[in-house]
Amino acid sequence: MKKYTRWSAFLLIIMVSTALLAGCGAEKPSTIGIVDMQKVMTENPKIKQMQEQLNTKAKELTANLEKEKATLKPEEFQQKEQLAYAEFMRLKQEFEAQIETQTKKVLEEVAKEKKLGAVIYKNGMAWGGIDVTEDVLKKLQ
Repeated sequence: MKKYTRWSAFLLIIMVSTALLAGCGAEKPSTIGIVDMQKVMTENPKIKQMQEQLNTKAKELTANLEKEKATLKPEEFQQKEQLAYAEFMRLKQEFEAQIETQTKKVLEEVAKEKKLGAVIYKNGMAWGGIDVTEDVLKKLQ
């Protein structure tokens, strides 16, 4: 009987130890944030300013082309038109790169502040997550 009691006590100690140690290595699940990039793009004043600059440049390039159209041969006009389009696209890509860099930096800051494991775009999210769109917009201003 004494052996049975010792054996039971030993098994009880092993089971309790295992149960206590099982939770020690478990990591806390990551929290996911979501951001509505469409809202960020439409409500960010810096992006609006860049869009206005881009529109101004497009109007300027178009006006210059219209002035020269009458004096240029069709081939020359087409070449100038292609150069103007290339200039516009270069400027557009430059602005888009600036926007992407700024937004990514701010997203990383917000994720660290809110201790988020990841931030995903809202358009791919059906439900759940912490919406950080307003935080991103505030930091981008």
